[in-house]
Amino acid sequence: MTLSKNLEKKIGKKIKRCQLLIEKDAGITFSDEPTKLIAICNAGLSTGLQQEALLKEALQHGTIQQVLFPPGKSYCFLQCSSITEADGIYTALNGLCTLGQDGAVLLLAFCNSLPAYHDDPWNAGRPNGLILEHDFIDETMEQALLEAVQISEDTDRPDTEPNKTLKHRKVKHFGYEFVYGSNNVDRTKPLERKIPSVCGELWQKLQQLHPHLRWHVPDQLTVNQYEPGQGIPPHVDTHSAFDDPILSLSLGSNVVMEFKQPSSEKAVCVDLPSRSLLIMSGESRYDWTHGITPRKMDTIPAPNGGLTVRKRQLRVSLTFRKLLPNEQCGCTFPRLCDTAQQSVSNRASLLASHAAQVEAENVHRVYNEIAKHFSDTRHSPWPRVEAFVRSLSAGDVLLDVGCGNGKYLASSGCSVVLGCDRSEGLLQVCIERGFNVLQCDCLAVPFRDHSVDACISIAVIHHLATDERRQQAISEMLRVLRPGGRALIYVWAKNQEANAKKSSYLRQNKQNNKPPAEDEAKNPPDTQPVQLERISGAGDCTLPVHTNRTQFQHQDLLVPWKLRSNESTEKATFLRYYHVFEEHELEKLCFASGGDSIVLLESYYDQGNWCVVLQKKAN
Repeated sequence: MTLSKNLEKKIGKKIKRCQLLIEKDAGITFSDEPTKLIAICNAGLSTGLQQEALLKEALQHGTIQQVLFPPGKSYCFLQCSSITEADGIYTALNGLCTLGQDGAVLLLAFCNSLPAYHDDPWNAGRPNGLILEHDFIDETMEQALLEAVQISEDTDRPDTEPNKTLKHRKVKHFGYEFVYGSNNVDRTKPLERKIPSVCGELWQKLQQLHPHLRWHVPDQLTVNQYEPGQGIPPHVDTHSAFDDPILSLSLGSNVVMEFKQPSSEKAVCVDLPSRSLLIMSGESRYDWTHGITPRKMDTIPAPNGGLTVRKRQLRVSLTFRKLLPNEQCGCTFPRLCDTAQQSVSNRASLLASHAAQVEAENVHRVYNEIAKHFSDTRHSPWPRVEAFVRSLSAGDVLLDVGCGNGKYLASSGCSVVLGCDRSEGLLQVCIERGFNVLQCDCLAVPFRDHSVDACISIAVIHHLATDERRQQAISEMLRVLRPGGRALIYVWAKNQEANAKKSSYLRQNKQNNKPPAEDEAKNPPDTQPVQLERISGAGDCTLPVHTNRTQFQHQDLLVPWKLRSNESTEKATFLRYYHVFEEHELEKLCFASGGDSIVLLESYYDQGNWCVVLQKKAN
């Protein structure tokens, strides 16, 4: 079928409009000549287009090397094996294929590149700790297990989770019933139906293959039967309920399982063959979700390169777990950990009630003790902060709130520069250097309203122990700022590897600059256990102690400062309190403080810090 001239012209105009939007949104350019890359301009994840359906149509006319469905977008991309094959797919589908929203025809265009943010889930490295054992059992053992669990007969009621895509999935439990509402088990009600004895052979083989694993015999088994088109939402097995590892044995047919790491937004696809055993241990068990998208076909790598589709068949999975005795998880992956989240909630409450004591003990006292040594290591101004200070006009008044040793007080030659800090030791350094400084708390700055033209707060607010106190510090800066005046704020970022580049803080650890050895890359060493330190005078409030020059694992923590005294060869360790910021957290805090009275001029990442430039609106 070919398009009429009139229809071809109408479709061409629609494609041009789509191209303008996609160029702006995805940062790519289009080509009037055929290329290997095709953009589907009007269909993607947000319109309900399924990758498998698109591939089924496209593969009839050419070979596909790669498919890209940007999250939440109404467009997607195909990378073909050659320009000739791409041209064939374009001719067959453009304006003809009705996979668009509500049966609309697809609009195709050739482009010069794919969006830069794409990570191929098939070529991404597997999560650390994820092991896939192909052909773990033979066909005889597979049949014995299917007969032992009898999933097709004597089956518990279908899963009644609210998600309609799961309501007909058959499920059966052994040892303990898995309660889907809480993602846990009722330990007080063990089932009479125990894990079949035939499974004992599995543990012997697994222990021989992987003796390094934290070994135990499972006491809970969930059997699921999946018809084609059924799946299970992304989830992580409850940390406090089950030990490490989690085992999943696939019977009957193959399926693609997706792993996602919320902290990095990484996605990895793993093809699980029939009779294979998937072992989720360490990071893959605790820090990644896993799930199966409900669909009737899977997209998989083709044997000779590129991608193809495979129809799903009836599949039975056996998930083996071991109950955690004390129902307390001790993992080092807090983001998805219910124990850690409960601990964070309790810690936040304790911090709120002891905030002043925490700051007095682990900020003010520490900086007085380490003032000279700290000052000796803080002599080079950060370029963007210095540029902000130098941008002020002659006669402008700049207030540096939390000026430390005053390294920015000498950055401006023509404005009036004032500094304030809580630390007597650091203020003494400023006085010796001839700077105009005074002692105060950043929560109560002794300046009149609208009295300064600019404020800076560099690495200060992250030392305050609650959101309310951090918000109050910003409010004080805005109060003393005149209408039209600007403020620059820097806080330490939790993510020290933004834009795939390690911060200077991490690079000071030489180990971070070395490429991992091949065996270490495949099997990285276990993360160090978290050290907790009780805050003096703050009741039961404890905080994790950070390991210097490593990526942050917590937001509220203590960071060591090591100081060698003249009388001793040993270094004394002082612990400073920090609240390291997530992305966009600082902007939200600023608007909570200033509301409609401020304009966010700039927000950026610099030197391992999140940074904002604010302007106070004129009356």
